[in-house]
Amino acid sequence: MPEQEMVGVGIPQDYQPAANALQGKTILVTGASDGIGRSAALSFAAHGATVILLGRDVKKLEEVYDLIEAAGGPQPAAIPFDLSQDNEEAFIELARVIEAQLGKLDGLLLNASILGQRRALEQSAWNDWRDVLQVNVHSQFLTVKSLMPLLREAPKASVVFTSSGVGRTGRAYWGAYAVSKFATEGMMQVLASETENTSNIRVNCINPGATNTAMRRAAYPAEEPSSNPSPQDIMRSYLYLMDDCSEDKTGYSFNAQ
Repeated sequence: MPEQEMVGVGIPQDYQPAANALQGKTILVTGASDGIGRSAALSFAAHGATVILLGRDVKKLEEVYDLIEAAGGPQPAAIPFDLSQDNEEAFIELARVIEAQLGKLDGLLLNASILGQRRALEQSAWNDWRDVLQVNVHSQFLTVKSLMPLLREAPKASVVFTSSGVGRTGRAYWGAYAVSKFATEGMMQVLASETENTSNIRVNCINPGATNTAMRRAAYPAEEPSSNPSPQDIMRSYLYLMDDCSEDKTGYSFNAQ
């Protein structure tokens, strides 16, 4: 498929996840304590996956953990982790912990990101710019790098980056966030190209679109939140990318809506 046709595509219209679509899979979700990450973790577990919950807020991680157990899903793992830290060894240790406790990794949803300042580039503060790029780009690189050996061991592994419309077409005043999402799209394409003929790993992006999350409400304070779908409403796309039925898709940038 031509490169331009691999951006902004939707999942198959007839896709309906089977109840056990992710049975036996172990999937790590970053930013699992809230919003889209929380819904993804719950949805993955509801379809049979053992979910590794990664986030900074211990209380919220515990709430998601308890919801999964109460629903009868496979026992999850909760790992408090700060993606803003600039310490490669911490990411290497994260991989060691996952290998020791769970032994494998079939899926990785890189969902966590921060919005930062929405200002003109010339008015952007260096500290804020650096923080956004650390969480949205550098931490994703370190997470992927450290977990690649575990992903290579899986029979059909899926890596999903989280993109944005402002990561495909630049927009005034979206600053570091937009730049970070352009970088995300590029990192996905590079990794997809590197793994396509050397592994069983597929790598894609997903743009959730306008969704009723805390980040969306912060970015558009005048917008009526209920005018956008809830995170749960867009989970079909996330399930598709972790389901083996998408095993032939790599290097694509999907739209969840």
